[in-house]
Amino acid sequence: MNADRLMPHASRLSHVDLAIVGGGPVGMSLALALRHSGLSVALLEARDRLAVTDPRALALSQGTRLILERLDAWDGLAATAIDSIHVSHRGGLGRAELRAADAGVPALGYVAEYGDLYAALATRLPDCGATLLTGARVVSVRATSGYGAVGFRRGDDEHLLTAGLVVLSEGGGSLPAELRRDKDYGQSAVVASVDSERPHAGRAYERFTPEGPIALLPLGEPGGHRYALVWTTPGDQVEARLALSDADFLASLQAAFGDRQGRFLASGARAAFPLKLHLAAPSTSPRLLRIGNAAHVLHPVAGQGFNLGVRDAWKLAEAILDTPPARLGEADLARRYAQSRRLDVAGGSLMTDLLVEAFSNDHFVARHARGAALALLDLTPPLKTLFARKMMFGARTW
Repeated sequence: MNADRLMPHASRLSHVDLAIVGGGPVGMSLALALRHSGLSVALLEARDRLAVTDPRALALSQGTRLILERLDAWDGLAATAIDSIHVSHRGGLGRAELRAADAGVPALGYVAEYGDLYAALATRLPDCGATLLTGARVVSVRATSGYGAVGFRRGDDEHLLTAGLVVLSEGGGSLPAELRRDKDYGQSAVVASVDSERPHAGRAYERFTPEGPIALLPLGEPGGHRYALVWTTPGDQVEARLALSDADFLASLQAAFGDRQGRFLASGARAAFPLKLHLAAPSTSPRLLRIGNAAHVLHPVAGQGFNLGVRDAWKLAEAILDTPPARLGEADLARRYAQSRRLDVAGGSLMTDLLVEAFSNDHFVARHARGAALALLDLTPPLKTLFARKMMFGARTW
């Protein structure tokens, strides 16, 4: 891909084999997975530039690492290995510790900042033969028996791109509401970076509280003290939590999380994202498929959402590579892709939803039952290994 194919004036295309709506990490992963296919591919990205600023850190599973390695996007990515995960709940006994060594893998997962991952994938795009249209704000998507069509604006100009197959990637908001099954948790994730008194040593935390889980994901070298915080917060408390001074914010976090990492010493900029469960209904046209956030949005507990999207991209690429270009929009491709993802998506969404509901009940019976379940998990190595492999590779390994 030459340099001018990244520039804003590169919208001279009128038809491609594959149009990907959403040029974020999942959409780019699909394009890179098809780099040797010979297909003409266009990515439409609403943002105007390749470099992005996003406060989130992403938990990358071991399975996602393997995919990124195959896409030549892993080397050079600043990713922190998770050697262990400490799982506990406030107000009761019982906890579990998952360790990479017990599961026989080099790491249970990795943590990368969104901007770093975006840049690592974008750097590989010039080699994959795709056209990236930045500043392309999609206004319509439709499908006929012969082609899919994407209407978009760039500046003051309107454009129409047709394709044998249209894939909606990140940005579930582009889906018509009637095509989704929604569940609003009434919560938001408050995200920030925080520094702890003790070094993280590659340990992540999932701390369940009645208000929602608190996740701490290690950032930087094992001797570092920096964590990415994902603090599930009731909707009516989000603005107040964002408005706290750093000192009050850290004191509130300390009270909710405890002192396992010593004192929390510093906090970075904060942001909040609403938490919902979105599961898209099956597409009404085989020329219009959905992956990533356009297909499913999960609660961040257990860090499954992004990894599910990367597996979507990989499995769809496999299905496309097994399909002649002239048959990209036929029902057989859509059927094979849907079948390959059904168990993984259902398992991931069910598991995260059950965890949210089970650990939100503050009744004393529920607290003791959770404690017993965590203790059982910690004392049963085969169960811990099974659970860890689910986190790393998805439901296909159950």
